[in-house]
Amino acid sequence: MQLVGVGGVGGVELEVHSMGVGQPVVLAQTALTADELAPLAAHLVARGGYRAIVYHRRGYALSSPVEGPGSVARDAADCRDLIAALGLDRVHVVGYSYSGAVGLQLAVDDAEHVHSLTLVEPPPLQVPAAAEFRAANDRLLEVRRARGPLAALEDFLVMVVGPHWRSEVERCVPGAVQQMQNDVTTFFDTDLPALLSWRFDAQDARRVDCPVLYIGGQDSGPWFAQVRDLLLAWFPTAEDVVLTGADHSLTLTHAPQMADALVDFLDRHPIAAGDEAS
Repeated sequence: MQLVGVGGVGGVELEVHSMGVGQPVVLAQTALTADELAPLAAHLVARGGYRAIVYHRRGYALSSPVEGPGSVARDAADCRDLIAALGLDRVHVVGYSYSGAVGLQLAVDDAEHVHSLTLVEPPPLQVPAAAEFRAANDRLLEVRRARGPLAALEDFLVMVVGPHWRSEVERCVPGAVQQMQNDVTTFFDTDLPALLSWRFDAQDARRVDCPVLYIGGQDSGPWFAQVRDLLLAWFPTAEDVVLTGADHSLTLTHAPQMADALVDFLDRHPIAAGDEAS
């Protein structure tokens, strides 16, 4: 994967990796795990015909540190500025978990550049169980305040992945555990507050004017089952893929199957020749 140094992206430095040749697919980094979408990018490129662009948001890896409160809208603006800095016009966008919110916001704020939108289990903020989700995050933030970010990280990943999260994460993305520990304050002090303050509803969803694909895991639990129901209600023409045996860690555990679903979708919604570059 080629490191592309991009300066002057909205006044910040973003670490950007590019691989493959073909239609551009921007994979927006989710929260906490900087390289969680790298396996999906590799499998996508192996199918041929696509250029995967994976970047690190502010506060992660080699990108500029965060200044001021976090904001989903600001993250979407950074993605917009990155697309422009790379000389791209129309792109396919993939967002997972936190960056699913970023993708939705980008598709509203910068619709002319988002050719298609793939959403992989965005946060359950607008569903019937939203109060439970917010309460769980409030508890994590309280642990962060009382016992520190590493203790909160342990609690969070045991809840989401399980007690053997370290070996599971390292097996899929070597070096990820240390990178998470390096970036953990961004997750708790910037991303979670940004997510909990983000507002997006059916009226906003009506402004999304591109093909939409939803990918989820069969075993991701009731919160994300409700997310799937909501997104299919918001986007009646959206395509829907549920992976058997997958949970919310599906980008790590089911990257090949995700790539198959993504390529099938993208192949049917190609960017017209000449529309990739601005």
